[in-house]
Amino acid sequence: MHRLAHYPLMTMRAASILLSALAGVTVAAAQPARHPIPPAFGPHVSLTAKDFAESRSFTSHDRLVGTYYFYWYDCYTGAHIRDADGTDALTTHPPTLEDFSYKSVRWHRQQLLDMEAAGIDVALPVFWGSPAEHSTGTALHWSFAGLPPLVQARDELLRQGRRPPALGLFYDTSTLRHNHWGYHADLTTDYGKQFFYGTVRDFFSCIPPRHWALLDGRPIVLLYAAAFASKWDQGFIEYTKAQFAREFGGRVPWIAPQDSWRVRGDSTCAWGGALAFRNPGIGELGPGYDHSAVPGRAPLVRDREGGKFYEESWLKFLRRPTPMVMVETWNEFHEGTDVAESREYGRRYIELTRKYADLFKKGWQPPWPKGSFHQASAVTAAPGLPEARGGLRLVQPEDGQVGLAQTAARHAWQPQPFRGAGHSYLYFAVDDSFKRVGSMNVTVQVEYFDAAPGRLGVEFDGSDAAAPFHGAYSRSDKVPLTGDQRWKSADFALDAARFLNSQNGGADFRLVVEAPAFAVGKVTLKRR
Repeated sequence: MHRLAHYPLMTMRAASILLSALAGVTVAAAQPARHPIPPAFGPHVSLTAKDFAESRSFTSHDRLVGTYYFYWYDCYTGAHIRDADGTDALTTHPPTLEDFSYKSVRWHRQQLLDMEAAGIDVALPVFWGSPAEHSTGTALHWSFAGLPPLVQARDELLRQGRRPPALGLFYDTSTLRHNHWGYHADLTTDYGKQFFYGTVRDFFSCIPPRHWALLDGRPIVLLYAAAFASKWDQGFIEYTKAQFAREFGGRVPWIAPQDSWRVRGDSTCAWGGALAFRNPGIGELGPGYDHSAVPGRAPLVRDREGGKFYEESWLKFLRRPTPMVMVETWNEFHEGTDVAESREYGRRYIELTRKYADLFKKGWQPPWPKGSFHQASAVTAAPGLPEARGGLRLVQPEDGQVGLAQTAARHAWQPQPFRGAGHSYLYFAVDDSFKRVGSMNVTVQVEYFDAAPGRLGVEFDGSDAAAPFHGAYSRSDKVPLTGDQRWKSADFALDAARFLNSQNGGADFRLVVEAPAFAVGKVTLKRR
């Protein structure tokens, strides 16, 4: 696959909780499904135009700020607040645990008020309510139980003349693997498509249309990682759109799959913005990351730097904005990605979010950073060369692992084929101070050891609308590799490069090696 779920942060936490809750449930990935898909959970189906009389819609010309809303907390049972051993499950904390519950209208109301104060237009509840969870006895039934209080809270605010964020769906696709039925979804089958669609249907059936987040009249749906499905193809997206229109008054959902799906959607979202800004179509940014309270994990912390990291991510987005940006997250306290009011940070991140949301909507663009490479004609990466000196950084996402070796008397990077694939990648990120214009014509020069027959190319974060993920993998011409065991140099022209950090690992471009053996001694990016 071109794209990977490189930072499955939220689901690492959630899956561990879910697997514990589903103890004893057999996961039968290879067995045929035996459970009929139940009817829609909520009453808001078989809709007509009259049901949308009170609905409001954003347009494709609007600039939208969204956020992921985690509503799974329950102070009355300790769910998602205390671990099984009674210890604190949260890294950061709400200002009080009083009435801190998905069951509480008052709690939802305050969250919506604070989102409004932060300039949030769209809140995406993180939904685990698959067709397998309709029964009140299932581990994930809170996904359904938390929606009526949320709707009631938003109704109260609308009656008061407030403008709380509209509600879209963040489909946590973990349920395609982890659910009460033990079904591992194959989305190439009729049953798998029905199971997938059932989650989308169930969520919107619980939400009156006046509360839906609509874009050009279409309900907004973002998808989490593809890795939880056993198989998939374009068909499950097309089925969902067609079936939804039949049951919901002709409305076709606006679906943005995460970048790991490699299917056509209306845009592309990502995950991992709390660690590093990403923009595969929808900007993804967050305040930092710290999962210190989550048991069983290797330490991973992205320091907030007193708000500096969050602000710098916003500035990166504002220099070359896309129509939508997602804040990751509103209130995931387990992993410390929250911007909601907290005991540790007060309302600081609410205020910062409002500041930058307003600038985004006004169309303000910050100046380009005048760092070390602002006036440079080229940036370079080579084994042993520090990024601060070269301006070009090798990054190593899961499908871009690289080894170091001595090749023909020269230090070199040797890319590792990913999971037995017949190709390998080397990813690079460009120093922000080199990106002084929104669209650049540049040349990549690669010094390489021609170790085996094949081809070498470059895929870059560009402007080719026909390229995968809205241009994130625009392609250059390729050069042949002969395997003559010599060091060589090749130039690749990249026209209208955007360099929005849209590739895996936040990279701006990657070398595509179609050969069983290969080595790189130096990569240079030059202005033209």
